[in-house]
Amino acid sequence: MAMRIPHEIRIRRPGTHMPQPEKVLDPRGSPEEWFGAELRVRRKAAGFKTAPPFAEKVQVSVDVILKVEKGVYRCPEDLAPKLDEVLDTGGLFTRAWAMVFGDADKRGADADIPGPRQVKRAVQVREGRILGKGDPSASTRSPDPVERRAFLAIGSLAALAPLELTRLFTPAEPPPVPGQITPKEVRQLLDIAEGLHGWDNAHGGGGLIGQLSTNAMQWATRLLAIDCPPPLRPDFLAAVARLGLVAGASQFDVYRHDDARLAFKVAVECADEGRHWHLRAKGYSFLARQAIWIGDPDEGLTNAEKGLVRADRLTASERAMLHAARARAFGKLRNVQETLAAVGAADHEFGQRRPEDDPPWMAYYDEAQHSGDTAHALFDLAVGVDGHDPEQAGRRFQTAVRGHGPAFTRSKAMSCTKLASLVMVRGDPREGAALGHKALELGGGLTSLRAADDLRELGRFAARHPKVPEAVALQERITASLQT
Repeated sequence: MAMRIPHEIRIRRPGTHMPQPEKVLDPRGSPEEWFGAELRVRRKAAGFKTAPPFAEKVQVSVDVILKVEKGVYRCPEDLAPKLDEVLDTGGLFTRAWAMVFGDADKRGADADIPGPRQVKRAVQVREGRILGKGDPSASTRSPDPVERRAFLAIGSLAALAPLELTRLFTPAEPPPVPGQITPKEVRQLLDIAEGLHGWDNAHGGGGLIGQLSTNAMQWATRLLAIDCPPPLRPDFLAAVARLGLVAGASQFDVYRHDDARLAFKVAVECADEGRHWHLRAKGYSFLARQAIWIGDPDEGLTNAEKGLVRADRLTASERAMLHAARARAFGKLRNVQETLAAVGAADHEFGQRRPEDDPPWMAYYDEAQHSGDTAHALFDLAVGVDGHDPEQAGRRFQTAVRGHGPAFTRSKAMSCTKLASLVMVRGDPREGAALGHKALELGGGLTSLRAADDLRELGRFAARHPKVPEAVALQERITASLQT
């Protein structure tokens, strides 16, 4: 039976928002702030009064330019020569980059972090952290090609080869790696990725699935240091990238954020080296979604826009996926106009979708998935921006809940939970409670911390209605279910 969004939650259209004043820059604060202030002065002197046309000229996102100017974002090394070329500075920014950011490398600071804080290098594997604890940032700088194997290999603490599946679950000792990559290793990587993908979507990333993801990724990372015949290398890199995406998704689902980020970055690096544009786009989509989830929508937006580089080489489904990620970032930032524009761009691309053009791993991105992804962006406006109409988010969540089949239990349960939260906040709390009980039934067998956190949010919304018995009962059931 289709779930209805009651008409009572329809309210006035949102009011207009005044533009934010431009931040005053202080070039004396730090070398990074001097670099950013100098960039803004030179940009405006060259006739670029606002950042968007300049960002288009140097082929990066507006977000990157603004954050570099504010001194809270490391300028990518390959951007500095473009700044000099467009602004005709005679090499000023290329020379300044070596002094400002090159020295930071020597001091051990991470690249591309959204602020001046220092963190350990991303190639270190650390214990996963629960949401909200520790620094969620990590380097996004690509190593030079000659360093790539070392960069990827040292991220693993053990070598675990899936000679048998059970040995990946409970290895007594690290099995030996082959002397050379053969088609056998490529097949094993792809088989494990396919199995993980199905199990993760149906059950979540916890338990044995999470252990297998970690062990398989460690083995794949170790393989990158092994010689591979040139004719086989593109297929090998594609297989490692595919496993990185799947393993990273499982680790992300249970908040092993460092491991997930490393797996996604391995996937992107392998895709870059092998010129696998579709895998590269998927990797940046995952990096975007993870950054948004852990509270860094600016970084999420940057990753989504990196994924859209050479969008002409991507399918319409992939472009829709990345625009939906942009929408989710803008939604977290409570930027109404940009969120709606990004949702519109995602809808436009999805309307051009030809499933036969998509790579196999994009088969999941159907109407249900697209509706759920864009609904999440609109949900943040509906519950966080006064006057924003929640009707469109509600309809899209309904489509997602109806459309997701048994193979995508987690997505179905999470969309149902969000729909319940939306109705609990903006509609009839009794109907929201009924939807919440449905969400609990759908997600009863999941081992997903993301799904659990969505339920906690629903419980907090239900607590706003202490005089509604249905809401109180739902809150108590959520509390009990999360304690078991």
